[in-house]
Amino acid sequence: VSTQSTGRSISMGQGQEVHARRLLQNFMAVGGWVLLQNCHLALGFLDELLETVTTSEESHANFRLWITTEIHPKFPINFLQSSIKFTNEPPQGLKAGLKRTYSTVTKEQLEYTTAPQWKPMLYAVAFLHSVVQERRKFGPLGWNIPYEFNQADFTATVQFVQNHLDDMDPKKGVSWSTVCYMIGEVQYGGRVTDDFDKILLNTKAKVWFRDAMFGKSFCFYKGYVIPECNTLEQYQAYIETLPLSDTPEVFGLHPNADVSYQSKVAREALETILNVQPKDSGGGSGETRESVVYRQADEMLQKLPPDFVPHEVKAR
Repeated sequence: VSTQSTGRSISMGQGQEVHARRLLQNFMAVGGWVLLQNCHLALGFLDELLETVTTSEESHANFRLWITTEIHPKFPINFLQSSIKFTNEPPQGLKAGLKRTYSTVTKEQLEYTTAPQWKPMLYAVAFLHSVVQERRKFGPLGWNIPYEFNQADFTATVQFVQNHLDDMDPKKGVSWSTVCYMIGEVQYGGRVTDDFDKILLNTKAKVWFRDAMFGKSFCFYKGYVIPECNTLEQYQAYIETLPLSDTPEVFGLHPNADVSYQSKVAREALETILNVQPKDSGGGSGETRESVVYRQADEMLQKLPPDFVPHEVKAR
């Protein structure tokens, strides 16, 4: 690693600890940022990593260690307590999801081609991207398996649409069977493993991605249409007019699905509140859980005999 480097990354996994140690030693000496990705795949290395970072006396002032990980029940709690934590979660609601998606779209990307199909199809992909992410919050009602759809799926789908329009014969138009297959089986469908989830995704692709999407009467759900816009500012202004909260019917679910979702949210909030509150003892004395532990520890210490004198024990 050159001393002029400002940052390097390693994807953790089997056998990557050696490379991670070498990278840490170099950057702790010369400064820079180190990113260790997927640390949930190298849990046994994390205790050594924390000790290396916290006990080193010769660490460069510009050295920083970043790690990424999935949620894992065996992730070292002391590592979490010693870190500054950042969670990147998808926004809640179609409005927030579309705002975030279009914040990543550039002016050059929006004006990529003069084909009339491009902008409506880009918006439809963005809408689908928000829907598949929002359905996860409904648990098994949304997806049988909670898939980790992310920005890479949207980017790959947009790239495919661009390539397809570039190669399109203007006389024949868009090959919708190709578009639906790529979306439902490859781009987003590549993550889907459940048969019924795959059927759902393919159905959404076939219903939304067709010639009718370019008509004025087309809508994903009443009130959710494809806007006729030419600039990013116009798209963003339209997205601002969308409701803050969405009925489950927008996602193809029964209205009662919202009851299950709201109940789950309330239950999780109450469980969190209870978990952070001091626990009362069963005797009704009002002692906290910590007080009970300290009292019992003191009682045990008092019951212990005094320390023995080694030479007296040997004399016996």
